[in-house]
Parts: sequence; structure tokens; C-alpha cells
Amino acid sequence: MSTIHILGIAGTFMGGVAALARDLGFEVEGSDQAVYPPMSTLLEQLGITVQQGYQPGHIAAHAVEVVIGNALSRGNPAVEQVLDDGRRYTSGAQWLAERVLPGRTTLAVAGTHGKTTTTTILAFLLQAAGRDPGFLIGGVAEDFGVSARLGGGAEFVVEADEYDTAFFDKRSKFVHYRPTVAVLNNLEYDHADIFPDLAAIQRQFHHLVRTVPRAGRLLVNGEDDHIAQVLAMGCWTPVETFGVEGTAAAVARADATDGAAFDWSARLLDADGSAFAVLYRGREVGSVRWPLLGRHNVMNALAALAAAHAVGVDPAQVIPALAGFRSVKRRLEPLGTHAGVAVYDDFAHHPTAIRTTLEGLRAKVDDARIVVAMEPRSNSMRLGAHADALAPSLDLADVVVFLQRAELPWDAGAVIAAVRGQALAAPDTDALLAALRQQVRPGDHVVFMSNGGFDGAPRRFVEMLAG
Repeated sequence: MSTIHILGIAGTFMGGVAALARDLGFEVEGSDQAVYPPMSTLLEQLGITVQQGYQPGHIAAHAVEVVIGNALSRGNPAVEQVLDDGRRYTSGAQWLAERVLPGRTTLAVAGTHGKTTTTTILAFLLQAAGRDPGFLIGGVAEDFGVSARLGGGAEFVVEADEYDTAFFDKRSKFVHYRPTVAVLNNLEYDHADIFPDLAAIQRQFHHLVRTVPRAGRLLVNGEDDHIAQVLAMGCWTPVETFGVEGTAAAVARADATDGAAFDWSARLLDADGSAFAVLYRGREVGSVRWPLLGRHNVMNALAALAAAHAVGVDPAQVIPALAGFRSVKRRLEPLGTHAGVAVYDDFAHHPTAIRTTLEGLRAKVDDARIVVAMEPRSNSMRLGAHADALAPSLDLADVVVFLQRAELPWDAGAVIAAVRGQALAAPDTDALLAALRQQVRPGDHVVFMSNGGFDGAPRRFVEMLAG
């Protein structure tokens, strides 16, 4: 049995690569410097040994290949040793493209927001249709219990990230996948550490568009002007659009086309997004009633249904299954209610995602108080690229407690001052938890928002309330 070593194995994408490699019969080992749930738990369940830190000695001498994550760069001791030793190395995206995708019908889900949820919904729908898809999701899907599997069917669903591939390959990950079906969910400026502006991201999205065959399908957010600009650069594949009825964009498109605004549309049956009718080219094909909240998740569902339909799935057949869909860990994941306080864990990386998540929760809880614990942790957040938009994205929160670590390179004071509700900062996680404990009262909904481990704060707070 051949051994591979994965550098950065605890990342959501690289952890999925590890799971797939194990399914393919490789002996898998890996190392990382920040190991926390849910990926640490998943790797442990898979029996994959993870070494803490990037020490060259962690890489087995008999490892036939080293798969290097995009968080690692030159100067990393393990990377330097791999190069000095002349070892065979590759990126996670390239490994996936060479080892897993050949011979499969690849469905790729791209976009600034909603990639993980949409990928999971799509895999779930294909499973409900009896397709047994393979998938790689940037998170742990509650319905599957894993972030990746090979599957026995023809289809493979992959979360298609626009972030760069590796220190030696600065293309976006998704250009490696050559999908038959691609979803373009939305497009905003993000990843300020690698993209100078929105146009640079749009160029990468157009590189993806160029790889989709004319026999394939592009499913695009019909409400998003930035995606329309990408398609205007050139498109050689049939396009179907999706969107929500009643929006300004829907009205404008309907007026322009003298018909249905979008190929796939939703009519909200409940303001919180928990119930909606699905229409294909103006004809209702079914109604969804499910546990998820928010207009953004309605859009995610439309995209997934359109992608499943593109490979021959009857939407009417699988829509009823969405009533049992459980989504992905850390997407407004309920952690429990104690002392009358409901606690959620949410993967927040961008002001738009923060705003849409809070809109869905507000529609559900009505006038109950929403308390947000916020860690500005993504590279773009830490660089201050979203500082101006951060306070407005929190308008629906009644109280916001920021984790203002000493290394945060921008002044959070201006953001705190601009928050509509009550806002304060804490220098560390212990202080943040203490501040939350003083602020909350029965009936509150507390949402922890971070795209990192947050020092285990969400579950520590649940234990604090329970104790």
C-alpha cells in the first residue's frame, strides 16, 4: 500500500482529499498547525494520523507523494525539505483532477458564498435520485457524516473554490476540475490577500467558464451583475439562470424578456425561506419545506436543483427529500438551548454572508434578541478589506461582541462605533465569553461567527450556560 503525506491536512478541502485518498487505498498521513473540529474529529474517525506542526521529520521516508495545501508557502520547513529532497509533490486540486475525476461526470459549484451548502444539497439530491454520487465538500455534511467520498455512481460533485491552488500554482483551484456542469452562485470581492480587485476574480471565473463543454451546462445566478459581466467575456455553453420572484432583478428581467424572469425561480411561501415553491420556466414543479433559513439558502437550493436536472434528475422526484435535509456543520448550526438561550455556530467569512444569515434568523425569531459573537478571522477580514461593510452587515443584531485580538491589523473601534445595536470588543476568548454571559438573557439567540476554530468558544459557551 502506497503512502502519501498531506501538508495542511486539517483544512476542509485537504481533509476531503485525505478521505478520498484513503478510499482509493492509499495509506494517508498528514500534518498541520491548526487542528480543530469538525475536521479533526473526522480525520480521527477515519483513522488518519495527524502530526502537529510542519516538521520535516513528520513526513514518512517511504511516502511516495506529498500533497501540499495552499496555506503553505516557501519558507515553511516541511516545504523546504520536500524541495531539497526532490520528492514528488502536487496540489490538492491537481491530485483530485488526476486521481478522482477522470471518467466521472463532474459537477462543480463555484461562487463567493454558498459553495459548501449548495454542493451538499446537490450531492443530497443526487443521492435521493439513487445516483450514489461522489463528492468533495468544504465542510462535514450532516446527512453523509463525511466531507468527501468516492461514490459508486457516474457523478462527482466538487466545491469549486476560486482561491489559489498552491505556492507553485497561482491559478484558482477550480480551473483543474474541467466540469460538465458548473454552478456560478454569486460573485463579490473577497480574498484580498491574493486578488487586487473584483476584475481579477472575474478573470478566474471566466477561466472556469472556458473549461465547460458545449455539451454541458452553466447554471448562473440571474440576479448577479458581476456574473453577467463574466459571461459577457465569452460563453460557449448553454446557460440557465436562477433567482427569486418579486425581486427588482426579477421584475427587470421579466420586463426585458416578456416572460419568466429566470429559468429556475422560487416563490417564497414563508418569509424566513423555510418554505418556497420551485418553478422551471414558469411552471411549478414542487414545493420545498425544509429546516434551512434565509433567502440565500433558497438560491442555493435552486442552483442545486438546476444542476441535478442538468444530469437528468426529475426535480419533482427529489424535492420532497429536502424536508429531511440537515445541511453542513457550522452553517447556522444549532448547538442547543440552555437557560432559555439558543446558541448557533456559523461559518462567517464575508459581510454578505453575515447579513443574509442574520436576515434568515431574524425572519424566524421575529423580535427576539440576536446576540452575535464575531471573530474577524478570514484573510480579507484581517486585512480590513471588508471593514466598511462589516457594521452594516450586523444591523439585525441587537448586541455584537467582537474578538479584537492584539494582532488584528486594523482598528475595530470605528466598526464598533458604526454598529446599529450595542457593540463591544474583547481582547481574548475568555473575555468574550465573560462579556456574553453578562449580556445574554432568556429568549436570546446567540450566533458565533468565525471561519476558524474560535478557540472552541461556541461549545464552551454552551457548557457555561448548561453549568
